[in-house]
Amino acid sequence: MDRIDAMQAFVTVAELNGFAPAARKLKLSPSAVTRLVAALEEHLGARLLQRTTRSVALTDAGSRYLERARRILADIEEAELAAEGERQTPRGRLVVSAPAGFGRLHVGPVVTAYLQRYLEVSGELRLEDRIINLVEDGVDLAVRVGHLPDSTLVARQVGEMRRIVVGAPAYLKAHGEPRSPDGLAAHQIIQFGPASDWRFVKDGHELRIATAPRFVSNNADVAVQYAEAGGGLTRVLAYQAADAIRRGRLKIVLAKFEQPRLPIHIIYPTSRLLSAKVRAFIDLVTETCDWRFD
Repeated sequence: MDRIDAMQAFVTVAELNGFAPAARKLKLSPSAVTRLVAALEEHLGARLLQRTTRSVALTDAGSRYLERARRILADIEEAELAAEGERQTPRGRLVVSAPAGFGRLHVGPVVTAYLQRYLEVSGELRLEDRIINLVEDGVDLAVRVGHLPDSTLVARQVGEMRRIVVGAPAYLKAHGEPRSPDGLAAHQIIQFGPASDWRFVKDGHELRIATAPRFVSNNADVAVQYAEAGGGLTRVLAYQAADAIRRGRLKIVLAKFEQPRLPIHIIYPTSRLLSAKVRAFIDLVTETCDWRFD
């Protein structure tokens, strides 16, 4: 028995004073309405209606139950209308997750523009360099840079990212530019992250170059700053050095040996009945953001 269907059948019979008119309104057969009400009475352990050949009447228990059933059904209708409205108009609370650096530079401005456009939405941006469970952590959508593991999440690609090797112009003038990945052995290396092997593509094959870094940091900003100061070559994601490149403080080398670009995705739990607030955020990114980082 579906208790909501049974409750709706009982309320309709009580309001229309009969099973036949209730059946017409609910577009069910009279026998189906009778079964629903009987199942509800059996579930409650109480008779709700007195039946005669010509009419039905509420019992005392039925009168008391009718008032509460009407309130419950009204609450359900209100909740459904509110949920339907959320699918049409962005409203409520939007929680977005993004990598710390990329989120600060590129996702934060989108969230600002989004909240200025959709005044019925409140927002939260969580910046964290770890893979989270969107459902368990209460996150509506996440921005992720890199290849995604297989999952039940829906992914929408919204950009792509280069992995680049950069050095300061003064450093390159003093030490020369490497013409191939093998030439890195003659250079000072600044390592961002734990892996000391730098990967490239040469003649269609992956090439791994083991490096002996002079300086290591788990923070890309620090690695970029040290490279700007002439400390050597570092390998980072393009957005992490974009400002320094635009200002002429860093120069890209070994561009023709770069690995294929990393995709940038927005991921969310499901595309079924996607809420307006999530759909509007994705649309804003695709309309206003150039996340190709050429």
